[in-house]
Amino acid sequence: MPSLLRFGEDDFLRCRFAVSPLWETQEAVRTLKRPDRHGYHVPWLRRIRAAAAGLDLAPLWLLMPRRGHSPDWLGPPPIGPAATFEEEIAAVRASDPEAAREDTARALACTPGASESPRGRAWLADPARMVRELADALEAAWRVLVEPDWLRLRALLEADVAFHSRRLAEVGLGRLLPELDARLSWDGRTLTLALHGEYARDLGGRGLVLMPSVFSWPDVITGFEPPWQPALVYPARGLAGLWAEPGARVPEALVRLLGRNRAAVLAALDEPATTSALAHRLRLAPSSVSAHLTVLRDAGLLTARRYGHQVLYERTPLGMTLASGG
Repeated sequence: MPSLLRFGEDDFLRCRFAVSPLWETQEAVRTLKRPDRHGYHVPWLRRIRAAAAGLDLAPLWLLMPRRGHSPDWLGPPPIGPAATFEEEIAAVRASDPEAAREDTARALACTPGASESPRGRAWLADPARMVRELADALEAAWRVLVEPDWLRLRALLEADVAFHSRRLAEVGLGRLLPELDARLSWDGRTLTLALHGEYARDLGGRGLVLMPSVFSWPDVITGFEPPWQPALVYPARGLAGLWAEPGARVPEALVRLLGRNRAAVLAALDEPATTSALAHRLRLAPSSVSAHLTVLRDAGLLTARRYGHQVLYERTPLGMTLASGG
C-alpha cells in the first residue's frame, strides 16, 4: 500500500528545502549495514573501512530497523536551510529525556528482543544517560564517516536544492514534487509515495521539509511525528559522479585552451558548487580556485548566485559547451 501526505491550504506556504549533516551522518551509519545502498559509495566505503572499524556503531544500529520506526529525536528535520552539525547535535543533546524514552521504546519494539536486551533496558531505565550516549555515538560517527567529505557532500546537496528551487519557480510545487523521484505522484492535494507498508498523514498546516540526501539512496523516506515538521527525504541528483577523482573527465582540448587547473574547475561544475567545495574536490588552494572562478565568470563561462551564506557557481550555456568538448 502507498504512503499518503495530505496538504491543506496553509501547507503549500510552508514547504521548504533543507540540507542536514546530522541526517547524512545517521544514513551513513545505516548504509554500512545496507549492502543494497553500496552501489554509488564503493570508493567511500573503501576509504573509511579501517577508521569505521574503530567506531562502536552497535547502539545506533539497534535503533535502525530495516522496517519500522527509527527515533525522530535522534535525527529530527533540520532546524534551518543550512544548519551546521554542531547546531543539530546540540539540539539532539537538548532532547527531553522522557520524550526520547517514549520515542526510543517505539523503535526498540520493531526489533525482536531489543527492549529486553541489557542495552535496551538500561536506556529505558535512564533516558538522560541514553541521550548522552547516543549523541556521543552520532558525533563520533560524524567525525569519522562524514566530516572529512562534508564539503563535497554539501556541494552536491546544495546543487540539488538550487536545481529544484529553479524548477519550483518554473513549474510550481504540484509539478515539482513528482520530479523528485519516480515513486512520487501528485493529485492536487495528496502526495502519494509508492512504498511497502501504509502510512497516511494530514500535514496539518506545518508544510513539508524537502530534503535531498546522499546516503539515503535508493530510499525515499517520509515521516516525523509532532512536534517536528513533516519531511520528505529523497535521493540527491548527481550521485553517479560524487566520488569521481578530480580531473578524470577534463577534455584535453579544454586543458590546452584554459590551462589544466582552470579547465579542471570548469569541468568540475557538473552541478553548482562553492569555492571551498571545489577546492576540496580538486585538491587546490581556495585562493587559486577563487581566482580561476573569477576569470571564468568574467569570460561568460560561469554565473555566481548566493544561497544562504554560500555563493554557488554554475556553468553558463557557453561554459557547458566548452566543458563537454563541443
